[in-house]
Amino acid sequence: MFTRLETWFENLERRLRKSVGGDIATPENRRRAWWHFQLFDHAFLRLWWTNFDKVADGVYRSNHPGPERLVRYKEMGIRSILNLRGEDGRSPWLFEKEACDDLGIDLQVAKIYARKPAKRHEILNLIETMRGMEKPFVMHCKSGADRAGFAAVLYKAVIEGAPLEEARRHLSLRYIHTDWTATGIVDHIFDMYEARNAEDPIDLETWFETEYDHKAAAASFAEKRAGRR
Repeated sequence: MFTRLETWFENLERRLRKSVGGDIATPENRRRAWWHFQLFDHAFLRLWWTNFDKVADGVYRSNHPGPERLVRYKEMGIRSILNLRGEDGRSPWLFEKEACDDLGIDLQVAKIYARKPAKRHEILNLIETMRGMEKPFVMHCKSGADRAGFAAVLYKAVIEGAPLEEARRHLSLRYIHTDWTATGIVDHIFDMYEARNAEDPIDLETWFETEYDHKAAAASFAEKRAGRR
C-alpha cells in the first residue's frame, strides 16, 4: 500500500513538474518558469536549507542552488558545478545554466538517480567527470541527499581512496537521506559491492567496470524491500 501511494505521488509530481517551465526567453514565460521552479521543484525550501557540506579539499555537496546562491558560490571561489540531475530543459536547469554562464562558472552534467540504480556507463561517466572537474567545485542533485550522497561516496572511496565505511557517512540522516525507502537503492549498491569484496577483494572502481549490473541491483533491492513488508 505504501509503495503504491509513493509511486502515485511520484508520478503526479512528475506530470506537474513537466507541465510548464520549459522556456525563460520571454518575460511572461520567465515568470511562469520562476513559479514552476519555486513551487514544483521546491526551490523556496532551499532558500535557507542548502544541505551544503565539504566532501574533500576543494569538493563540496549541496542541494540544487538557485541563481542567488550561485552568486555566493562564485564569491566563495567555486569554479565549477556538477549537476547530477541531468539536462532536462525545465526551469531548474534553465536558471542554473543561465546563472553559471553569466558568472563564468563551468557547469558539468553527470546524470544519476535517487530511486533506481544508475547503469554501469553512467556511474563510470560520473567518476571520470568528477576526476576532471576544476576545483573548487560543488556537486548537487535536487535535495542534496541521495544522488549527491552517492556521488560523494564515490569521490571519497574511488578518487581519494578513503575506506568505504568512512565514505558512506555521506549517505545518512545528516543529509536527510533514508535507506528504508526507494532511495535506499544507492546504499544497496554499496552493500552489493561490500558483499562481493568480502568473498574476494576487488577495488570499487574495478567492480563497477567489470561486474556491476544495474538490473541485478534493482532485482535484489526489490527482493530486499519485499522482505521488509
